[in-house]
Amino acid sequence: MMQLSVIAFGGAVGAVLRFLLSNSVYAIMGRNFPWGTLFVNVLGSLLMGFLYILFVERMQTSVELRSFVLVGLLGAFTTFSTFSIETLTLIESGELLRAGLNILISIICCVAACWLGFMLGRQI
Repeated sequence: MMQLSVIAFGGAVGAVLRFLLSNSVYAIMGRNFPWGTLFVNVLGSLLMGFLYILFVERMQTSVELRSFVLVGLLGAFTTFSTFSIETLTLIESGELLRAGLNILISIICCVAACWLGFMLGRQI
């Protein structure tokens, strides 16, 4: 039951952080492209890779801490469902190039950011 509680709390924190950060990015970059979603997905992927290595390989942290951060906080912080709906909205509005760019950039940047997180975590 404790593990579920920390996941739920982490999820609440992650969702609020995602909302605040993505809206801040949209305020700066505009809404002509899903910049806010892309930013939180890349940042979340970087943090997921880094903290996974740190928590699992370097520190041997508790199941509760790993669940709070990796499953709850970062699970709610990253926004694959939002990415999906924004991409479909671009497709339905005839913005096929922007939709394709969003898919390509998101996948490449998020996987690369996760790899970078692994490498940074292994440097510690």
